[in-house]
Amino acid sequence: MDTSIARRNILARIRAAQGRDAEPSASEREAAAEYLTRHPAGPRPEMPADLVTRFVEEAQKMATTVDTVQAMSEVPAAAHRYLTQHALPLQAIAWQTLQELPWAEAGLSVEFRKPQDGDVVGLTGCFCATAETGTLVLLSGPQTYASAGLLPETHIAIVPASRIVSGHEEAFGLIRKERGELPRAVNFVSGPSRTGDIEQTIVLGAHGPYRVHVIVVHGA
Repeated sequence: MDTSIARRNILARIRAAQGRDAEPSASEREAAAEYLTRHPAGPRPEMPADLVTRFVEEAQKMATTVDTVQAMSEVPAAAHRYLTQHALPLQAIAWQTLQELPWAEAGLSVEFRKPQDGDVVGLTGCFCATAETGTLVLLSGPQTYASAGLLPETHIAIVPASRIVSGHEEAFGLIRKERGELPRAVNFVSGPSRTGDIEQTIVLGAHGPYRVHVIVVHGA
């Protein structure tokens, strides 16, 4: 569901209550862009030249499992290998943006829709990923529904090596550069869902997937 019109209407009412025009003026946008440009960044850890290796190391620290392939065409076979090794179903739901991959040839039954009760495996891509924390950055949209990586017990994410950036600052910069504005939801996924609410004991899968598996594609 596209909520961009509703969001613009809500923001327009807020601006009207402040005595401003419904849409930001060019000068307002320029002032905001200037602020972002000159605003000093806080202290950050040094990052290596090899962001892919750093991403994999940090992702594994967060209980994410990682596999690597050389081309997008190899992703379905890698997903099949992971699911078979863990005795998981070979049926999955996926983002519509992944329809062109040879899932059936790899022995997987994939439906390109939002998850429903009983769907155990969700396949997604990502907008980008951050090497600093081993985090996936997922943007919601009509073909990239957020629920695909949140509701199924197993989340398999495809990460092109070329889309791994240093940190969250670079991720938001990339969103502004390529999308212009934030979508309805921006999800930062760092490993399986977990909680320590009860007796400070870590429990996986409390509010989302029990498993997060990443397939890094070096040739993409």
